[in-house]
Amino acid sequence: MSDQEKSAPVKVGETYDVSIDAIAKQGDGIAKVEGFVIFVPQTKVGDKVKIKVNKVMRKFAFGEKVQ
Repeated sequence: MSDQEKSAPVKVGETYDVSIDAIAKQGDGIAKVEGFVIFVPQTKVGDKVKIKVNKVMRKFAFGEKVQ
């Protein structure tokens, strides 16, 4: 496990129920888990979605919607 993953409250491959709180400049939705930012494409503010984390960086992560 990398140092990056140790500091993040989310793990690659795990799923989380989140609310989309904002939209990033690139248009991705922004959700937070324990204050940790996750970018989720194809979402909008107010969406409540289940996401799967694809990539974890030091300060943020990327996820995708799952059904």
